[in-house]
Amino acid sequence: MRVVILGSGRGSNAEAILSAQQAGKLGGARVLQLFADKPDAGMLALGPRFGVPAGFVDPAPFKTKLEGEGEARFIAAVSACAPDLVVLAGFMRVLKPGFLNAFAGKIINLHPSLLPSFPGLDGIGQAWRRGVKLTGCTVHGVTAEVDGGPILDQMAVRIEVGDTLESLAAKVHAAEHALLPAVIARLSER
Repeated sequence: MRVVILGSGRGSNAEAILSAQQAGKLGGARVLQLFADKPDAGMLALGPRFGVPAGFVDPAPFKTKLEGEGEARFIAAVSACAPDLVVLAGFMRVLKPGFLNAFAGKIINLHPSLLPSFPGLDGIGQAWRRGVKLTGCTVHGVTAEVDGGPILDQMAVRIEVGDTLESLAAKVHAAEHALLPAVIARLSER
């Protein structure tokens, strides 16, 4: 299974996927390319570390969505890899119909809450402020509805007495780093 990873930030989830691949724990999946929508995204440094091409694709003109010329550039870049799976690992843009149609049924996203609870931005903070006792992370198929696609798997994280927002975030990120590579490995065996 040919995999392309899209991200916007430091790349801890991309690193978890690449580490799983390096350890032979990604099943029949192989990461072909990393793409970031920010030229200084930390995830771009993962490419040389893991021997995987990594590049910036200009998402302009919009800041929070992928549309217009930026969308066309991303479609062209990702299409050139002929992926079987496009993984959104901290890709902080809303995808529009052009991209969704170009890779229909091939896009998954990682979200830091137990969807359908706390969709959108700051899922961890939303759960913390609401005072729930159980949160976690979700891997789901991507549709036009933000964080609304079919749920593929979830991992729960208990909020304990004494947790802080920072300690909760660390626990959720650890769960993400376990869940996302496991889901990719399972998908590769289908």
